[in-house]
Amino acid sequence: MSGLAITSLSLSHFRSHKAARLAFDGRPVALVGPNGAGKTNILEAVSLLSPGRGLRRAAAEDLPRRPERLGWKVSAEVLGIAAAHDLETGAEAGEARFVRIDGKAATQAALGRVLRVLWLVPAMDRLWIEAAEGRRRFLDRIALSFTPDHAEVSLAYDKAMRDRNRLLKDQVGDARWYAALEGQMVEAGTAIIANRQAALMRLRVAQEGASAFPRADMALVGPEGGADLPAEDLAEALADGRRRDMAAGRTLLGPHRSDLQAVYATKGVEAGQCSTGEQKALLISLILANARALAADLGRAPVLLLDEVAAHLDIQRRAALYDEICALGAQAIMTGTEAELFDALGDRGQVMAVRDEGGQSKVTA
Repeated sequence: MSGLAITSLSLSHFRSHKAARLAFDGRPVALVGPNGAGKTNILEAVSLLSPGRGLRRAAAEDLPRRPERLGWKVSAEVLGIAAAHDLETGAEAGEARFVRIDGKAATQAALGRVLRVLWLVPAMDRLWIEAAEGRRRFLDRIALSFTPDHAEVSLAYDKAMRDRNRLLKDQVGDARWYAALEGQMVEAGTAIIANRQAALMRLRVAQEGASAFPRADMALVGPEGGADLPAEDLAEALADGRRRDMAAGRTLLGPHRSDLQAVYATKGVEAGQCSTGEQKALLISLILANARALAADLGRAPVLLLDEVAAHLDIQRRAALYDEICALGAQAIMTGTEAELFDALGDRGQVMAVRDEGGQSKVTA
């Protein structure tokens, strides 16, 4: 099976890259170089070819190369879900981010209908032990990979909730105002809950195959660790909770308060109680399961971005990871400080060197 792929990538005034052009042949790619050379910046550029703010969640004004700050642009030729496309995104100095597909203006959501990109970065290593917000974001990225419209319903829910919170803080008592906004929250929130549950089901099925990485049993739970709020109860919960929410000055129930619970299946241990290595292995397992499920849907594996993933794996696990990526036919773009980390990949992948020269990142094949 061949995967979705970036065939060429061009960066202009993006982060540490003043100008760069990379040519890929569809195989996994190893970007090798010292810390600070600009490897992760390349992954971030690719992540911006999907809906959202990319793997660092950076604002558009934080992406231009300094000190010039002339604006930035990322361009790519891709083998997409149904055809080849030219993708472009960027922002002129002081302007909002733009997206173009085949030279025509497009929405960020449209990128998800052309290309699917998944990522795993070191900042996610603490996912299981930090606040629930990060786990919701992680699950929503997975849901978005299956349902590109998930981003739009999430935005609609957040907007209605912010308006409702404003009423609560202002101590507005008119039930008609609340009913209108809660109707919007219920419509969008029901879709969010359904998309999340569908994503979890897809991951459960995709983890049933043989893998060197552990299976995670996952469930959505409420803010206090109990059962998550069923979609059909959302309208009643919002209406009944107005007085309590007004005292708090914010909405206390809804999909924005859900949490993702994961258990190391064979050990029966919650992810947050596992060792650092086990937590990393669970994350890799979920990313691979996500990729397998998408490959089953699309007939082609998504692009994978794996930042410094090999450094935290022993030799056997590294080899197993590369074997699973190649079996999927996925284009995985990986980073590492040493070329030896990718020895087990052999000639199944491309190796590119990234270095810093006088404050500019340079890439050589």
